[in-house]
Amino acid sequence: MVASPEQNYMSPQEYLEWEERQEVKHEYINGEVFAMTGGTIPHTTIALNLASALKTQLRGGKCRTFMADAKLGVSENGPFHYPDVMVICHPQDKQAINFIQYPCLIVEVLSPSTEAYDRGGKFMQYRRIVTLQEYVLIDASKVSLECFRLNEKGLWELHPYEAGEEVHLTSVDFSFPISLVYEDVQFAI
Repeated sequence: MVASPEQNYMSPQEYLEWEERQEVKHEYINGEVFAMTGGTIPHTTIALNLASALKTQLRGGKCRTFMADAKLGVSENGPFHYPDVMVICHPQDKQAINFIQYPCLIVEVLSPSTEAYDRGGKFMQYRRIVTLQEYVLIDASKVSLECFRLNEKGLWELHPYEAGEEVHLTSVDFSFPISLVYEDVQFAI
């Protein structure tokens, strides 16, 4: 998805009330609102593949899987984003109506227009979430998955995965072949 500036500054509460009446999703960053545009077919397929696998793996347990229509609040006052996939296990989020606040896993599928922000500014914001244990970036143009995992020293470590490898998400104790996320994906040649 690509964000484009929508309006002038508004407070977090104004944003939350205003966005409920909108037909298009909007992210909120430092008082600014950005309309979200649709992603590519590979982008959507990758997100759906992983979300479906996570939902199946976590079914009947204490965790829940969400896709791009679920809003994430880094704090009560934002910023507010729509990750491609996220998992929550925190009891407070199970009662959430408007936005999630305590994910353990966040996944973003990369596109050329958002990759730099997903790796930089957005990851910097996400790292403020105390429950976040893993941040996953999936390339939509080639087989490549990067998992940033919080270690016991409080540092984020990179765990890259490529074609033929088995991915392990420790936050939800789920292992799968990387090919699972790329099922039915056609890359542009």
